[in-house]
Amino acid sequence: MPTTFTLLPMRSLRLALSALVALTLSPDTASSQARKVYISVDMEGISGVNGDNQTSAAGAEYGRARKLMAEDANAAIRGAFEGGATEVVVNDSHGSQRNILPEDLDPRVRLISHSFKRHGMMEGLDSTFDAVIFVGYHAKAGSPRGVFAHTGSGVLRDLQINGLSVGEGGMNAFLARWYGVPVILVTGDDVAVEEQKVTVPTVRGVVVKRAINSRAVELRPLADARRDIQDAAKAAVATARKAPPERLARYTVRMAMRDPTIPEVAAAFREIRLVDATTMEFTRESMPDAYRLIRVLYRFINTD
Repeated sequence: MPTTFTLLPMRSLRLALSALVALTLSPDTASSQARKVYISVDMEGISGVNGDNQTSAAGAEYGRARKLMAEDANAAIRGAFEGGATEVVVNDSHGSQRNILPEDLDPRVRLISHSFKRHGMMEGLDSTFDAVIFVGYHAKAGSPRGVFAHTGSGVLRDLQINGLSVGEGGMNAFLARWYGVPVILVTGDDVAVEEQKVTVPTVRGVVVKRAINSRAVELRPLADARRDIQDAAKAAVATARKAPPERLARYTVRMAMRDPTIPEVAAAFREIRLVDATTMEFTRESMPDAYRLIRVLYRFINTD
């Protein structure tokens, strides 16, 4: 009996070929298409937040601010998934670091909560991530303009890493580079966005408000700001490219404090060098180790 052949319709043929290609992809090739995105969310640079909304973890103003914080985070999350993200982790990075309520957040993400973390605003980041987004960031300590400009817990006058003065965004970018994960987007007031470009010149920025001074702001319409965050996150994730980890031979950290008691107490650690009555310095061989000690020195030494 002669062999007969049945011609598949064109649509079925395309589907069959697509299935064949998927089966022949190696696990490494398939996994390389995934985009794992890390989002660190602060509060001072959130849309709609001025210098009074978020000063304490109580009252109606704080309750409103934490809702606004979740909405800016959700805008970035939506954009990240639209840009190709397959997994998103959000780290609550303000104050007590338990501001965002899980029920207010996009249900597709995982949330890191509470302040007792080794790496604070960057807890959980590692080399498996493809991109980092900073949402709601603010200007560094000493900035003459910028909503609630400060670094860390507010006890710092200045923080320098290898001679470069940085705020929280700069310090966090140093850690991201250690893991080879690019910082692709920052949102906040205009001062915070410009400061981030010093440490990450290629970063996209979304200005959600203009700082008049450390308290007063000119706020953009919330819908406009969130649309821009979503659009920027989508574009940034879609074009994100990992780079080799940037690991320097050493990280020298200089911390100028407002209170001279903190350097005095810290000098009990053999590696801490006093530069003057209010300034201390130390060196670490890795940025994760340096970051962890920075956090101990500005957050967990209580001089009250």
